[in-house]
Amino acid sequence: MFFPLFFAKKYIFSKKETNLFSFISAVTIAGIAIGVAALIIALSILKGFQNTITNKIVNFNSHIQITAFGGNLLPDYKIVLPYISNKIEGDFTSISPSLSRLAIISKGNIKDGVTIKGCIPGILSSELKKDIVEGSFNIDENSDSPKIILGRKLANRLFVKPGDKINVFALKNNQIPSPDNFPSIQKFTISGIFESGMSEFDDLYAYVNLKDAQNLFAVGDNINGYDIKLKDVSKIDSIANYLSDNLRYPHYVRTIYQSYRNIFTWIELQKKPVPIVLGLIIIVAVFNIIGTMLIVVLEKTSSIGTLKSLGATSKQIITIFIIQGVFLSCIGIIAGNLLSYIIMLAQLKFNIISLPTDIYLMSTVPIEMQLNTFLYVSGIAFVLSVISAIIPSYIASKIKVVNTLRFN
Repeated sequence: MFFPLFFAKKYIFSKKETNLFSFISAVTIAGIAIGVAALIIALSILKGFQNTITNKIVNFNSHIQITAFGGNLLPDYKIVLPYISNKIEGDFTSISPSLSRLAIISKGNIKDGVTIKGCIPGILSSELKKDIVEGSFNIDENSDSPKIILGRKLANRLFVKPGDKINVFALKNNQIPSPDNFPSIQKFTISGIFESGMSEFDDLYAYVNLKDAQNLFAVGDNINGYDIKLKDVSKIDSIANYLSDNLRYPHYVRTIYQSYRNIFTWIELQKKPVPIVLGLIIIVAVFNIIGTMLIVVLEKTSSIGTLKSLGATSKQIITIFIIQGVFLSCIGIIAGNLLSYIIMLAQLKFNIISLPTDIYLMSTVPIEMQLNTFLYVSGIAFVLSVISAIIPSYIASKIKVVNTLRFN
């Protein structure tokens, strides 16, 4: 067996009566494992947080929104829609005309404000269906009993469930009510209730068929927006600028990052302290390894002297302690990966930690487990462990035989 490897193994699994080194080995492994697990969990939560918010906002809106200046209508959408499709052909997955306006929704004596969004069911269904928690996704055009889908919080405030009928009050063509222009009142049947986990949508949005929205707001065949979803989000700015240059007034092009600038700015602020926190965790792990190995060197001083008196070189002494440090680090890294995986899996399955939706825009801690996160953290931890083990190893190699004998 390789000489340094043989003695490193003996030191790691030392069975002296005090069990000092066995205890130190366990502490070292635990410290590295906790540090690695903390890094992996922190990065996974950060990625999950950013991606969850982005996906939810995009699912309920789009990557690019085309609206009208001053809240006006956009006429001739059946002509403009093919024009937009030709301009960005191959870069989008869907382009959906929509009509969004404020209205009042009521059930009995309970009334609440809501944003009614009329859209084409085929395009919206693929995104909203997975968030339906009660009833079913159904806003197909039906003149006898138009359907509506509400957010969970809005439905709870109105004390309604799928199958109930509600009244919706809206302004006709966005005009102030008068004796000659009564507000529009229409009865809708609740077909489903969705829960996105984001209070902004669950509290304020209701979805209906585009045709039913046009009838409710008495705008004829007009709309006030287009929702465009792209194949490649990295092209969002270039495509938005291109559309802005080619579409004339009153079309106003905005990206999702411009429409929800405050939310995405908040996400960026959340990311800024992360390197500091991660750096502190890494520093603690490094000092933990160095401190542990120095204690080992002190505890094994007599053994080092014995090895040197038998002809062991400084290089062999260094190799012994580097192997020892790397071995303990590898065990700690593996344990940290397993620990982080178990904790994150438990959170995903049992929702151990919940969040207030009014603050965090979601009800659970979002976690996105990716293999590259585990590999990235493990790689950094391994490199730092090797570097940290070199310092005590070098000190051990400089111990003189005379001093060890005098020490004894």
